[in-house]
Amino acid sequence: MLKKQYRNNRRICAVTFTLPEGIQAKTACVVGDFNGWNPTSHVFRRIKGAHQVTIDLETGKQYDFRYLVDTGDYFNDERADRYVPNPFGTDNSVVET
Repeated sequence: MLKKQYRNNRRICAVTFTLPEGIQAKTACVVGDFNGWNPTSHVFRRIKGAHQVTIDLETGKQYDFRYLVDTGDYFNDERADRYVPNPFGTDNSVVET
């Protein structure tokens, strides 16, 4: 699930990424264009029972992303703004700011 909140006269968009319910994980993170697909950059914290993290992103852009859980599996966000094919034969989620 994505939640967007615009700041600084809409120059920054704080995007809260939440791991979809039903995905079992001890640890999870969000990887994407905004962090070079680095799994250690944005690790989820448990907040009110849900895995989530908030990232400040530049507005007026689109970012590909996916969720990575401890099993090594990738998941898309069911509420992404849209999806685009990736080179691995699956799709990436996209958030538009």
